[in-house]
Amino acid sequence: ELVLKVRIQNPNLRENDFIEIELDRQELTYKELLQVSCRELGVNPEHVQKIRKLPNTMLRKDKDVARLQDFQELELVLAVSDKNSLFRVSALSEQSGYNKKASELTY
Repeated sequence: ELVLKVRIQNPNLRENDFIEIELDRQELTYKELLQVSCRELGVNPEHVQKIRKLPNTMLRKDKDVARLQDFQELELVLAVSDKNSLFRVSALSEQSGYNKKASELTY
């Protein structure tokens, strides 16, 4: 087994710890990495924009995954969606000082 450290990339989370996941070395594919990571972190794979090997390398294909070594740190970068954002801190209407009527004015 290959042991990797994975977390969701989100600077707004107070606790953003890594979890350890195990992958079968016989099935080291990008798809398998994505599926296992999402299952362990409770994220829909459709919300993942990219997988980053820290500090600054994007994983793109099976060969990239095959080169990973034990305990390397990875982040799932989620696509931001207004409708389905998993980690929205607060909506504009919930922020103090937001004036809904002013946002609806037309000039």
